[in-house]
Amino acid sequence: MDINILKLNLIIESDIKKSDADRIRGYLGNLFWDNPNAHHHKSDGSFIYRYPCVQYKVIDGSCILIGFKEGVDIIKKTFHDLNKINLGGSWCEILSKGLESYKAIFQIASEHLSYSFLTPWLALNEKNYEKYQKLGRWIERKELLESILIGNIISISKSLGYTVDEPITAKIIDMKEVNTRLKGTPMLGFLGTFSVNFEIPDYWGIGKSVSRGFGTIRRCR
Repeated sequence: MDINILKLNLIIESDIKKSDADRIRGYLGNLFWDNPNAHHHKSDGSFIYRYPCVQYKVIDGSCILIGFKEGVDIIKKTFHDLNKINLGGSWCEILSKGLESYKAIFQIASEHLSYSFLTPWLALNEKNYEKYQKLGRWIERKELLESILIGNIISISKSLGYTVDEPITAKIIDMKEVNTRLKGTPMLGFLGTFSVNFEIPDYWGIGKSVSRGFGTIRRCR
């Protein structure tokens, strides 16, 4: 399926790191509180369980916002209206803004395509974290991660209304454990490369907390 995407690149005067993606999400989520796509919560405060159509990232010191479908309006408003941003109580000027509109493909592929994680992939929930730890050999852990990766892609497909009519196969090429934090809580993440017979747009997230910048991927070309 073809998906129209808006990608906004913000250069902020302050040095920012990957963990600032959550602060950027929090600020813009409050700024555009009337639009649930900005913060992924319903009016009663409960979480919206679907693949987020607005995602906030910090890649190589730049803030990147990805929007598609209902999230496009948030990206447009941010581009036109935002000149400064509050990060942890400090106001920072936005030095430059770059907006890119393009069409990308999300669908099963006829061959395996390789991707790399630009930010930690939060693959494990509480249940499969215990299972992962009990598996002593890397080959067993690798198989578990591959099955989780397939599940992540199927979950995104269901959220977008895309029917996966062929089996998805995934292969971990190179992966390492990394320690990270989610809302202050220590988490086990993964960085590395994988291949899968599926086309996924660059800078989309896979796994948990993708709206906060986790699990961001880019095609290896």
